[in-house]
Amino acid sequence: MTYGPEPSATALLHGAKCPLLSMSRGNKPRHVKFVTPKKPRRTPLIFRVENMAKALTVRTIDTLATPEVRREVPDGLLRGLYLVLQPSGARSWAVRYRNRAGTPRKHTLGTYPAIDLRSARELAQQALIEVAKGSDPAADRKAARTGAKVPTDRDLVEKVAEQFIERYAKANTKSWPEAKRILDREVVAHWRGRHLGAIGRADVHELLDGVVDRGSPVMANRVLAAVRKMCAWSVDRGIITASPCTGIKAPTAERSRDRVLSDDELRGVWMACDAIGWPFGALVKILLLTGQRRDEVGKMRWSELDLDGKTWTLPRERAKNGMAHVVPLSEPALAIITALPRIGASDYVFTVTGKTAVSGFSNAKDRIDALLAASQGEPVPAWVFHDLRRTCATGLARLGTALPVVERVLNHVSGSFGGIVGVYQKHGFADEKRHALDTWGAFVERLVGEPGANVVVLKAAG
Repeated sequence: MTYGPEPSATALLHGAKCPLLSMSRGNKPRHVKFVTPKKPRRTPLIFRVENMAKALTVRTIDTLATPEVRREVPDGLLRGLYLVLQPSGARSWAVRYRNRAGTPRKHTLGTYPAIDLRSARELAQQALIEVAKGSDPAADRKAARTGAKVPTDRDLVEKVAEQFIERYAKANTKSWPEAKRILDREVVAHWRGRHLGAIGRADVHELLDGVVDRGSPVMANRVLAAVRKMCAWSVDRGIITASPCTGIKAPTAERSRDRVLSDDELRGVWMACDAIGWPFGALVKILLLTGQRRDEVGKMRWSELDLDGKTWTLPRERAKNGMAHVVPLSEPALAIITALPRIGASDYVFTVTGKTAVSGFSNAKDRIDALLAASQGEPVPAWVFHDLRRTCATGLARLGTALPVVERVLNHVSGSFGGIVGVYQKHGFADEKRHALDTWGAFVERLVGEPGANVVVLKAAG
């Protein structure tokens, strides 16, 4: 039998068929395929990190041989701590971690045996605690080594929030108390002790998600607005280099409210106010009768009232638009105010302590809603105190009040008085406003005391 040329070893390794092995008894061909073995993957010999770590001991460390390449031996007892072995024989300790941005970092603790095993674990644990607080030990050491200024407590969230309110918000916004309330309650309470420069976008999203998840999606928008403004101010002041709010969208799409209470709902709210009594019962009634904003009424002062002249003058410092506003008091409104108790020498009309204006509007609203639900047999559609202002404006229009007069009652500077009109139109509409609010007060008085209405006597719970 004649055979062809014998294949080379290389050819056999690449799958060539050997003629001798391809024949079997009876000269029947049988194919045998040689499988080329995979070459083992080679890792660059830069350094090697051990897996399946066991807790280091002094004896283990002393028996470790000097490696040919740099080697890191992990401590199985404290995750993140490594003993670094150099081909030169030098040994040192290092901690590996990820900073707030998720970037892997290595922080060198010192040499061995100058730093023994126990000391290395203590130092490593301290470093990892700082990492958990938002610090970056490796970056801090590098900054100190290059002469850069290491961040101090000047960018602590609580200090930045305090400075932002004092140096910017109070001087430039009328609503700074609300901004302070949001920052204190929603931001500082969650980020106290953390450096603002270490706060990232993920932290902001986490903060907003928490507000949304508790059922306050609109408040989440307000929190984002407050944090964004504070961070922009901090960047401008050089406290931080970049804002973590950049590119973050409001978590909730808002739409303008159009809720107006019906006559039956107004009657129910009025009766609920009688039931809950002082101080919020009277306060909510004044909201309805005057159409003014909640905080403007809530912080009303006796010194702002002219009971003989039947007016309440809201100073520009407390007005949302920064313009002083005279509110005529109808007979029902005047009767409510004159019947209110005076708390010591306090200038606040609605106060319990005598030192500050009332707070706790949410609890008062819950009590009113509970009374409304009890009287009607089912919960009323959702409403907020600001809807009383819209209800007043709508009621004035129903009673024939001209739109410019309604806007003057509400102290609006846009609409009919926007643009060039606002520059030259200086008529105060004092008589028109008084007639409008007197008419509205008389309507509400008839509505709540209407003999034919289905009146239900409400009792405050508890």
